[in-house]
Amino acid sequence: MMWRRRILALALLSMSALAFAQSRLSVRQLQQFIKSSIDLRHDDRKVAAYLRKVVLREQLDRATVEDLQGQGAGPKTVEALEALAVASARLPPAPPDVPKPAPPAIPPPSAADEEKVLKEAREYALNYANQLPNFLCTQVTRRYIDPSGLEFWQRMDVLTAKLSIVDKKEDYKVVLVNSKPVDLQPEQVGGTISRGEFGTLLLEIFQPDTETHFTWTRWATLRGKRMHVYEYRVLKPLFSIAYEDESIVVPYSGLVYVDAADGTIARIRRKADDLPPPFPVQDVLQELDYDMIEIGAGNSFILPLKVTVRSRAGKLLTKNEIEFRMYRKFGAEATITFEPEPLPAEKTTEQPPK
Repeated sequence: MMWRRRILALALLSMSALAFAQSRLSVRQLQQFIKSSIDLRHDDRKVAAYLRKVVLREQLDRATVEDLQGQGAGPKTVEALEALAVASARLPPAPPDVPKPAPPAIPPPSAADEEKVLKEAREYALNYANQLPNFLCTQVTRRYIDPSGLEFWQRMDVLTAKLSIVDKKEDYKVVLVNSKPVDLQPEQVGGTISRGEFGTLLLEIFQPDTETHFTWTRWATLRGKRMHVYEYRVLKPLFSIAYEDESIVVPYSGLVYVDAADGTIARIRRKADDLPPPFPVQDVLQELDYDMIEIGAGNSFILPLKVTVRSRAGKLLTKNEIEFRMYRKFGAEATITFEPEPLPAEKTTEQPPK
């Protein structure tokens, strides 16, 4: 099948080049042809040979040739393009690209809408843990370190744990370290441990006695849904941070992404504030994503998807990327013998508002 594909690709290239040779091309058409040839990995010499038969109706400037070279045009192709640039020097310049009109800005919500959204989000957060079923899932923690402080990350290890939730109680057991079977508690492994994904963090932000202050900041798109993004600040010291034998509790601030359609919460970001200078850790940032996940046939719940925890102690940077995978009903036991592939980046990448 491979040789047939190559013959078809060469045939298409020949047809395209013949069409180009029979008419005067615009610079835009030429650019499209070269980019297509790069994508299809056509032979540099053959592309150059076709270009020698091309006639332009506009001036090809050096900047365009250099841009195509930077995109991957071969040396023979670049040589042919330079010849076209010389031959077209007296032709009128190509018209500038007309930028696409910017999409209309989405107006911010009214004060009444903001109040309504926050009320729905608070009700959702306060009742979140009560709606969770008993279940099992696989927690995969990829741990990274950078002693330089420049985010040149080195992967330390990968921990795979069995996590169960029964009557709102969490139980963790590490079953694989770098794909090798073990039977350990997370504390026995050492390093950063994250907790609170299954309701505690939501309560700490939204329960009335924390007196959290919210400010609407922008619209965003997350996993294809429109989100209200609120900045928040919790003044009470509730964020517990431990480092070796020392521990402190500090206030924190961050962002909450609230689904515009139903008031559910899709992302929480929190940053530790007012860390005292003597404490070894200077920065802690946590980002937690939720998504709709099916547990059993036809039963879907909004559950933790991924947590990223970053910290800095002097120059030393650490990063934990924690994913929650293979959700299943409690009792549907499964032996964990492999480390799941990382989630695709688009699952947690914020998009511009639509």
